[in-house]
Amino acid sequence: MRTATLQCCALLAALAGCQSPVGEKSPADKLTVRTDVVSNDDDREQESIRQVSYRLPEDHREQGGSQGAAHELPLTHHQMNPYSPPIVPQVGQQFVPPPPVPREPRDAAASIGPQGAIAPDATTLESFESLACANNPTLVQARAHTQAALGMAIQAGLWPNPQMALSGEELGADGRTAEFLGATVRQEIITAHKQQLSRAKYLARTAVAEWVAIEQQFRVLNDVRIHYFRTLGQQQITDIQRELLKNAEDELLTRREQYNVGQATIAGVHGANIALQRQRLAVLESENKLRTTWQELTALAGVDLPFARLSGTLEYGWPAIQWHEALDRVVTESPQMQAARSKVEADRMQLQRELVQSVPNVAVRAGAGQDFTSVPSRTVGMASIELDLPIWNRNEGTVREARSDLARQQSEIRRVELHLRQLLAREYERYITEFQHVQNFRDVILPEAKAAYAVLLDSYGFDRVRWTEVLAAQRDYFDLRSEYIEHLIGLRESEVKIVGYLLSDGLMAPPNPVPPGHINVNPQPR
Repeated sequence: MRTATLQCCALLAALAGCQSPVGEKSPADKLTVRTDVVSNDDDREQESIRQVSYRLPEDHREQGGSQGAAHELPLTHHQMNPYSPPIVPQVGQQFVPPPPVPREPRDAAASIGPQGAIAPDATTLESFESLACANNPTLVQARAHTQAALGMAIQAGLWPNPQMALSGEELGADGRTAEFLGATVRQEIITAHKQQLSRAKYLARTAVAEWVAIEQQFRVLNDVRIHYFRTLGQQQITDIQRELLKNAEDELLTRREQYNVGQATIAGVHGANIALQRQRLAVLESENKLRTTWQELTALAGVDLPFARLSGTLEYGWPAIQWHEALDRVVTESPQMQAARSKVEADRMQLQRELVQSVPNVAVRAGAGQDFTSVPSRTVGMASIELDLPIWNRNEGTVREARSDLARQQSEIRRVELHLRQLLAREYERYITEFQHVQNFRDVILPEAKAAYAVLLDSYGFDRVRWTEVLAAQRDYFDLRSEYIEHLIGLRESEVKIVGYLLSDGLMAPPNPVPPGHINVNPQPR
């Protein structure tokens, strides 16, 4: 068929009175184009056009070799008469070679290959969750908050230590040792169950710290799962970008072949070069994103690991989460709501503790000594009781502050509930949108794109369509699959947040169990 095409081109050029680009200009100008179409038996949906090779026939190469360097081209009309205007060659008189294939851009960072150097058991979601629970520093901080609150509860319930004093009067007077030498012991007795109330208050704050620690654990695990799905999805997108690069290479080779047989313009070859180079940059960009998501994942796990391909799936096959079920679960079971309720209990105990603060404690003092004023000296004892009279200070200001803290924390429960409802509304809107996209891509769009590609591939086998149309259908299918993976990533992220009580940011320091502005006096005695 190509031989007939070349003969027709030569005949038409002869009739037009011009020289054909494939005519008898010189033996060295004759090119034989060989196109190899190789079909892959393992995958009938994939066909690739291999590189087009250009070679001279054997007789032409022998003729050119015999002439060697002595062969010279004839002078043009402009060279013989430089004062005359140059003659512009007509269309079809000269063969312009296609532009060269652009070089691959250099990767400034280390390349991420398809294989990694890490143990297989460290590439699953469960392994990264275990690593994060063991190495994430925020979990250690949250546990430290809990231990600190428990220590304050222990300290608040302890009795004050007794006080001991040694006393002497008129030491060395009148040549005597002293008039009196003795020792006293003082013990303060806590009244109105102040110790029990103080301990109950700090135990309630310990419960708040425990809920904050559970909240931080959800933050870490949710963030690990989100970044795991991001890395897994970016890994699949990178594979698709590499397939698109093969498609761009086939497109360029096809355009060069078509140009050499007169079926494409040089502008089309330039466009194919641009598309190839842009796709190479797209592969580098995808690899950079994959490198970044891997580093973020290992940072959440608290370890430094070399890159490895993750195992797992992004596919989503269970029913959609219902709005009312998600809202009831977040409002009733969220660690943030539980911590807010525990803070109310702690503030209630704080108010009860401050109400009895004005009840005076009793201090008992007792002792014994030696009286040297009498002869012989005698042993005497002493005893006293001390207490504060609440005349000027009845702790009114602290009681008022405690009541304000309790009222504020009761409103905080409602505020947290409304805030969680607002966050859930935004996240659920994203979740249901991604769910709808994933469902339609999986059930309609991707099967239709795959069927269109298969039809064009079969038609190409019967010479009904051009190979460029097959490559365009293949690109469309890969682009749609990449978009499908993006929707899958968004769906899994939203699912993790909704199931995980809308908690994320696993490297944020856990908050203080006691909010700013609350009474935080010395635990002993209150």
